[in-house]
Amino acid sequence: MSIPFLSYSLSTQNQRVASYEIVPNEEQYRIFSTDSLPNSVEMGNLIWAAYRQIFSEHQMLSYTRQVTLESQLRFNQITVKDFIKGLLLSDSFRKLNYEVNNNYRFAEMCVQRVLGRDIYNERERIAWSIILADEGIEAFADALLDSEEYNENFGDTIVPYQKRRYLFSQSSGEMPFNLKTPRYGEEFRGKLCKPQFIWQGVIRTFKPQEQKAKAGDPALFLNMVKEVSANKLF
Repeated sequence: MSIPFLSYSLSTQNQRVASYEIVPNEEQYRIFSTDSLPNSVEMGNLIWAAYRQIFSEHQMLSYTRQVTLESQLRFNQITVKDFIKGLLLSDSFRKLNYEVNNNYRFAEMCVQRVLGRDIYNERERIAWSIILADEGIEAFADALLDSEEYNENFGDTIVPYQKRRYLFSQSSGEMPFNLKTPRYGEEFRGKLCKPQFIWQGVIRTFKPQEQKAKAGDPALFLNMVKEVSANKLF
């Protein structure tokens, strides 16, 4: 028996922040859609926009390309929503994002990329994390893509996009979702930056550089005695 979806309160976000939409010659974010029957070049731009939204600019590599999905989309064998789902369930997305984050951070990241907004509160983060943990990543992706919110905003034909785009500020730290580093939350960075080893059953943190003895330190005399003893001829 699956756990019921946890309810959470809605809230209005980003009421008084400057937007990327307010830029000369780019007053409105470009929407990529198959409704207008795009030609080959336009379809290529649409596919690029989908990669950029789901994988972020940090992960737009040859390794992340899904050639079969691209071909199916170009020949109208799948919809844009199907293409987005294929990217979310791809091995490269799983390895680069799911396997290096805990469920809470992965769920938050997917809400940002798929629904085009930040999470409302901690309760929503927990709600999506429960689905991910209880039903798996495929059911989690289906829940996002089949949600009323996704269908109202993007449907089957529009590439998801961030509905409100921040101007980066050093004071606030806000930036578009696809510019944020998608890998390694605080708990993973802590493990990577402080390698540990086990010695005599005790876990010790590796120190890159030990502190050197200063002049007058007894350790200098002891080291000198050891060197003399080692080199003494009997």
